Amino acid sequence: MKEVTLGVDIGGTNTAFGFVDREGNCLAEGNISTGKHKDITLFFDELTEKIKHVQHAMDKNIKVRGIGIGAPNGNYYHGTIEYAPNLPWKGVIAISMLFKERFDLPAYVTNDANAAAIGEMLYGAAKQMKDFVLITLGTGVGSGIVSNGQLIYGHDGFGGELGHTIIEENGRDCACGRSGCLETYASATGIVRTATMKLEETSQSSVLREVEPADLSGKMITEAALEGDALALDVFDYTAQKLGLSLANTVAITSPEAIILFGGLAKAGNLLIHPVSKYMEANLFSVFKGKVKLLSSGLQEQNAAILGASALAWQELKKEHYNAVQSS
Repeated sequence: MKEVTLGVDIGGTNTAFGFVDREGNCLAEGNISTGKHKDITLFFDELTEKIKHVQHAMDKNIKVRGIGIGAPNGNYYHGTIEYAPNLPWKGVIAISMLFKERFDLPAYVTNDANAAAIGEMLYGAAKQMKDFVLITLGTGVGSGIVSNGQLIYGHDGFGGELGHTIIEENGRDCACGRSGCLETYASATGIVRTATMKLEETSQSSVLREVEPADLSGKMITEAALEGDALALDVFDYTAQKLGLSLANTVAITSPEAIILFGGLAKAGNLLIHPVSKYMEANLFSVFKGKVKLLSSGLQEQNAAILGASALAWQELKKEHYNAVQSS
């Protein structure tokens, strides 16, 4: 009997799921629209039906052990999603309980960045590492901090929000209600804001001037930079300065073996990693210089979020087994 966990990634637009074995192989997967249902019960009705349909088509010699859920504002301690601004259901959602009721399986939740960090530890670039930081560079900036092999949740379940550390006093307005957060500079939306600023404040020639401001995207800026566009390269350099400084400060607190970049903007590869590494090293406290690796994610791009969520379930099941053995 082959054992798997169900990994579920709840995003603002889509919810993806997959059945993943201990080695990180996704055996079957599917997805539904998140925003289609304003009623959480109707959403769960559709999701349950889709998951059971996919499961029914799988090999019958497969046993599902548990469920891991990655979601914005997911609270590991309470099993809840709390006041997620980009989801259609407001307030506090008892997400773990809903899954337990529908599938009669243990279910665990954390935020998507924390799930990605656990995924890297089990399946990706952080295998064999006990101290590392994962940074997600997507629409926003998230982070998962692992110390001595344990994810840091803090006392309330929301620890590790590097994206909402302020790196520029009185800087850019952030969706969180404050100003100057790293997220406003180092995310996909942040890099668009930087490009827009440079297009407005300089007369530098660029292929980006041919694009309507409302249509500008992080992907366009990345492609222009890869083609050698000088303004786009300046945008990446500016972004790298902000991110590199922030990572240097993070190193001083956690002393990680590596920092792993994950998500859409991280797909720029060395275009981002090389300058970020340069600025991080330039700002590091001397005892840390030359010690911290800066890596790209080792998870399969097409189902990285599912792998992260499934890894959460495997990790929690392992903890429960260990605790059961210790108490017997």
